[in-house]
Amino acid sequence: MEGRGSGSWEHLERLHEIFRCLHEELRAGPERLRGSQAVEEKKKLIREFDEKQREAHETLREMEDELKYAPVSFNNQMMAKIRIYKRDLATFQRKMKSIDLGVTPGVRRDPKFGIFSTENEQSTQVQSQRVLLLQGTDSLNRASQNIERSHQIAAETDQIGSEIIEELGEQREQLERTKGRLVNTSENLSKSRKILRSMSRRLMTNKLLLSVIILELAILGGVVYYKFFT
Repeated sequence: MEGRGSGSWEHLERLHEIFRCLHEELRAGPERLRGSQAVEEKKKLIREFDEKQREAHETLREMEDELKYAPVSFNNQMMAKIRIYKRDLATFQRKMKSIDLGVTPGVRRDPKFGIFSTENEQSTQVQSQRVLLLQGTDSLNRASQNIERSHQIAAETDQIGSEIIEELGEQREQLERTKGRLVNTSENLSKSRKILRSMSRRLMTNKLLLSVIILELAILGGVVYYKFFT
């Protein structure tokens, strides 16, 4: 099932199994009542049928509530079964009512279900306790699912945080390596500038020496010309 998880699916399956057991017991109810002779035994069978009938209707109602969260295809399939189940329950009721009971003391008709019910309220209390138990179990299942999802989210968040920290560590190492390369490059540039300045000074010195030599040669040429040609 989507949206509610495996816990809701298991709860629906459990309800379906409970109803199937009740369905079989209710199916056999009219025959058991028809075969009974003793008045007290008939009263007991009617009381048991009434309790199981109420429980069956309550179980179907809970199944319908659970099916609200089921996929559409599965919902349609199960709702068709539930309609058949309701017709079966109505048929079992008619069969029970058609039997000549021969008992009236302490027995009355239940206008809601059309089934005979005694004045003993113990069955109603037992049914209410069962409904509360099922609701409590369902609430516990949902709480467990929420806790499990919270743990899963926390684990995923922790994993993401660890991955981010690891990635940041790798980026820091890359930045440090880049910084080291920049420092080395800066040092190399400083050395290159020193070398260029040294070469420039040497070049200027050589130019000055060359100028002095040329000047001396010119003076020497003038002296030679003056002595020998004038």
